Amino acid sequence: MKILFLVNEARFFLSHRLPLGLAALERGYEVVVVSAPDTGEEALTEHGFRHVSVPLSRSGFVLRQEIAAYRAIKRVFREEQADLVHHVTIKPVIYGSFAARAVGVRAVVNAVPGMGFVFTRRGVRGVLLQACVNQLYRMAFALKRMRVIVQNAEDLHAFIDRGILRREQTVLIRGSGVDLNRFTPTEEADGPVTFVLVARMLRDKGVVEFAQAAQVAKRSHADWRFQLAGDVDPGNPSSLSVEQLRELESQYGVEWLGHCSDVAELLAQCHVLCLPTYREGLPKTLLEASAAGRTMIASDIAGCREVVADGVTGLLVPPREVEPLAEAMLRVGEDAGLRKRFGQAARVKAEAVFGIDDVVDHTFRVYDELLRA
Repeated sequence: MKILFLVNEARFFLSHRLPLGLAALERGYEVVVVSAPDTGEEALTEHGFRHVSVPLSRSGFVLRQEIAAYRAIKRVFREEQADLVHHVTIKPVIYGSFAARAVGVRAVVNAVPGMGFVFTRRGVRGVLLQACVNQLYRMAFALKRMRVIVQNAEDLHAFIDRGILRREQTVLIRGSGVDLNRFTPTEEADGPVTFVLVARMLRDKGVVEFAQAAQVAKRSHADWRFQLAGDVDPGNPSSLSVEQLRELESQYGVEWLGHCSDVAELLAQCHVLCLPTYREGLPKTLLEASAAGRTMIASDIAGCREVVADGVTGLLVPPREVEPLAEAMLRVGEDAGLRKRFGQAARVKAEAVFGIDDVVDHTFRVYDELLRA
């Protein structure tokens, strides 16, 4: 049996779907990962996966390039003859579903981890783009032997209410899971209270609001530290530049750490994890913070609400607003007892809901149902 994963970038597969791929190998499947070239695919072979490149961009739309990408995907599907294909994120889901229909792929799984950058756009252009994507989703999801995995209940209901999906097509699997043995609770580190935002350095992740709120909080607590952990993402229209991040450092007193290779250690050294994002499916960084028993401050939006129970495991704040974020920082930063209660409750929830083994098992139940049909 052969499973083919279609993703934008190989490094995304490694960061978000590696346990699933390894579990497939252990079950005797051949695993092929299809993605854009030069996106970290060298590491795939070390794990026993085979990689195939296609000219797939994550963002932007140049008709000639998109047609070339679709044709390349269809060619790969025809040549590989996989028993099941698993698409992740907007372009792979749409192009992959059309290609699967064209070449007669036996079973299709579409994973939609949130509504994505498209659905944070505002104005007339944003509305038109969202309407276009919704219609493409409707067409892509018109396959018989297909399931759509969504990461939070609010997105699930939104897809159904908009007529994009039928309930029987959908499966709710909360995120990509977290390794409960790697991310474990630790006592808070000594030293000043430290807040960290772990994400790609995108405006849509609330990076600017985090920096501005840090400036407000530092008026009362000049010794507190505020860290940004993550790299820039030139392929995303929402990405900040290196120059802009340096400006945030000098203007607001935050620290940009760049790419973080050991998030577990970073969480062990911080006191509070912040994610004032605009839109999410189910953020991996919140899952990791929850497992690590860290207090969380996150936007009061779909996805974040799946992890952060306001007043129980952390605090929820309105997206795009600085003052409520700063107030939440002050509240948890000044109360070590509150942070301890939030962190303990967060770990309990992670163990009950977000363990990686449960996510992998649930996904394979979806695979098995489709392959038996």
